Amino acid sequence: MFIPTSSICFISVSLRSSSSNIHPNATWIQNGLTVAGGNGPGSGINQLYNPVSLYVDDDQTVYVAEWSNHRIVEWKCGATNGRVVAGGNGSGNGAHQLSNPRDVIVDKERDSLIISDQSNKRVVRWPRQNGISGEPVISNISCGGLAIDENGFLYVTDIGKHEVRRYKVGDTEGTVVAGGNGCGNRPDQLSSPYYVFVDRDHSVYVCDYGNHRVMKWEEGAKQGIVVAGGQGQGDSLKQLSRPFGVVVDQLGTVYVTDHANHRIIRSPKGAVQGSIIVGGNGQGQQSNQLDYPMHLSFDRHGNLYVAEWGNNRVQKFNINSNA
Repeated sequence: MFIPTSSICFISVSLRSSSSNIHPNATWIQNGLTVAGGNGPGSGINQLYNPVSLYVDDDQTVYVAEWSNHRIVEWKCGATNGRVVAGGNGSGNGAHQLSNPRDVIVDKERDSLIISDQSNKRVVRWPRQNGISGEPVISNISCGGLAIDENGFLYVTDIGKHEVRRYKVGDTEGTVVAGGNGCGNRPDQLSSPYYVFVDRDHSVYVCDYGNHRVMKWEEGAKQGIVVAGGQGQGDSLKQLSRPFGVVVDQLGTVYVTDHANHRIIRSPKGAVQGSIIVGGNGQGQQSNQLDYPMHLSFDRHGNLYVAEWGNNRVQKFNINSNA
């Protein structure tokens, strides 16, 4: 049984996007504020250990997937401690456990979380309030990133098969909507796709990690087009190095976590190169630096949130008020 329609039609804007257009020339305050973790790696309630993904709710509550703590943690706006809302019972395949969760999104209608439980090769639904166990909804998949469109279709990257699949209600097999032609760098191929974003037109944007590019696959397309990177691995503004997370705003501007370059890149629609919006000041733990950023999200005000693997924290970069 897949996710009932009533449980996943909650989304009114594309996952992780701002609910309002971000101005093409918007800037963000370069010194980030730590809103989760930042107290070294560990399993304490004020710590994170290798955060890989995040979801920011309407009230700026941040849900963080912790790779090495095998849990999902909720951090309320202004909180100094998090609250474990899924997993946290050691690595394992029990119903009460997770093993290297890769992504998390919120299902508001059913007040639950949808989690990519990567090392268990399953996608699970977990009650958000006092849930003690999860329910598998997709199994036997090398799951990475998750996204939902306004029709309630769930999109999941299959890292091992180098493809993205779309699942409708009641469907456990899914339909390939990006990749699916083996590992490679052709326009119809992907190489270790990690995170995915779906826009209002049902175009799928994929962080093509192994090819150092972001690909856009329009609905029904047989191949994708490069919308960021794709010029080989490097640190020029035309290049990316191990991109992980991607978000696209309502103007078609692409925002990417340029993982190995320790920066966030903005690439306007049709642009031949991007620009650095935060980070890019070398690998480090200062407030204007990033250390292997994994994923990003915007709140409804346009503030930017970044999960950092190396610094074991989530940073919030406030949008400049004159933007």
